[in-house]
Amino acid sequence: MSARQDEGQPAIGTARQVLAGLIRAGLRDLVLSPGSRSAPLAYAAAEAEAAGHLRIHVRIDERSAGFLALGLSQGSKTPVALAATSGTAIGQLLPAVMEANHTATPLLVLAADRPDELLGTGASQSTDQKTLFGSHVRAALNVAAGVDPAPALAQALAALAGSDQRPGGPVQLNLQFRDPLTPGEADHVAQQAWTELTPDRWRTATDSVRWPKAEGLEIRRTVVVAGHGAGAQAQAFALSLGLPLFAEPSSNARFSTQAIGHYRPLLSVGEAQIERVVLFGRPTLSRPVGKLLANPAVSTAIWEPDPVAWYEPGRRRELVISEPQMLVEFAGTAPQGWTSTWQELDAQALAVRQDLQREALLTGPMVAEEIWRSHCGPLLLGSSNIVRDFDLAAIPAASASATVFANRGLAGIDGTISTALGLAVATGEPTLSIMGDITFLHDASSLAWTPGEMEPDLDVVVYNDGGGAIFTTLEHGLVDESGRYEQAVERLFATPQNARLKELAAAYGWEYQLVATPAELRATLRGHKVRKLRLIEISASRAGLRAENLELSSRIARLRWPA
Repeated sequence: MSARQDEGQPAIGTARQVLAGLIRAGLRDLVLSPGSRSAPLAYAAAEAEAAGHLRIHVRIDERSAGFLALGLSQGSKTPVALAATSGTAIGQLLPAVMEANHTATPLLVLAADRPDELLGTGASQSTDQKTLFGSHVRAALNVAAGVDPAPALAQALAALAGSDQRPGGPVQLNLQFRDPLTPGEADHVAQQAWTELTPDRWRTATDSVRWPKAEGLEIRRTVVVAGHGAGAQAQAFALSLGLPLFAEPSSNARFSTQAIGHYRPLLSVGEAQIERVVLFGRPTLSRPVGKLLANPAVSTAIWEPDPVAWYEPGRRRELVISEPQMLVEFAGTAPQGWTSTWQELDAQALAVRQDLQREALLTGPMVAEEIWRSHCGPLLLGSSNIVRDFDLAAIPAASASATVFANRGLAGIDGTISTALGLAVATGEPTLSIMGDITFLHDASSLAWTPGEMEPDLDVVVYNDGGGAIFTTLEHGLVDESGRYEQAVERLFATPQNARLKELAAAYGWEYQLVATPAELRATLRGHKVRKLRLIEISASRAGLRAENLELSSRIARLRWPA
């Protein structure tokens, strides 16, 4: 098992060459987890940081590191590099890489590896990892020990950026390092010759579109659906044609006078009136919207000027349109009273929902309404019930206040705290993330912040109702009510917990506040913080949640489309 140390350039030379190429391409952030085989990357990164070319973010847990990088990339709109050692450390990055795949987030995994002569010998931490991420990366490239990494690095950067045929996204650059793994005895972290380079900026394509004037168009009862990531294009399109806008919160298109806040329950009232749907972004939240898009009596089109990562071509029924004029002609212009009718029904649905609210208790929709109204800056919504509470209760505003993020690529609860930390670091703005207690506990170890690194300004709000409440709102709630499976739904789906979040916050050095009423929540969100990292726990209950949801849906469904 002796290494052939006389072949090719040393490991530290390869690491320096790789990082120099990344800096010249415009990458500025490297998330690193400690390890021995990845040591050449760590030392080279320290040299680059000393020269002012790179920011290093240290996370002891690779899984947390992956989602921190995800948040950094989405917050900065540039690629982010990840460095980890061989073996299970690389495997821990898989959840974040999977999410990045489906959201076209450019993460570059610098996977340190043993050289080929050690693989298959039983050497410690050695495994076949060259193609570990399978179809979830745009490219999996291997650089053998001692070999010039330049060709593979150029391919990696091209795959990160994407092309007209394929969206950008995560890439694995597998770097096989031989001993020695440390710099030379005469090396110092500062004044390295290789760092005398000129950094460049990562170039991103602009997505601005000018929609043609709505002249001479067919009159059609069309609605615009804005799914995750739709952005301001959907807003502008709906406004230009006077169409109702059904915008998920993470579409960032809900800041419009055309947006219908309660569109999801209102589809039971008005779906039969809809002739056409124009889809922007990825719809992820609503079964009623899924049913509408699948309705053969409704013509549908999707705006897709560039390739997307979330579905395979030909697998959806929407007509794919990439020319603004064609999309405008497909949608047509709204008949008189079309949008105002949806707006009137929305106002009625709001009155129904507020009539059912109990002011003394903090429900999920009440929390969503308050945070949506009061928070400015980056806002990360957790999966499960939380994002759906915002979809229901985030009252559309005329102008943007928050920039909304959510891990909707695979809609998992993984890494939500880490993603929020990455967003806060990338933007440098006061950031808020709200999640349920199970989502929080899934990533609670990510509260550990490396001493010496600048703390971001982040509030993590935990809606703690003692378990996974979303399952009672799905078909599993019927099984639970029947009693046929006794406590199986509660134990195996809701997974009740009684963790003490105050003690967790203290252990990790976060400020902690507990709120139980709407007034306390308002005061806390608008009040003074002692520390930049704060955990806000909302004490809640999931008892009766299914009945409350059914009552709300039933009352809204009784509204009538005007004659």
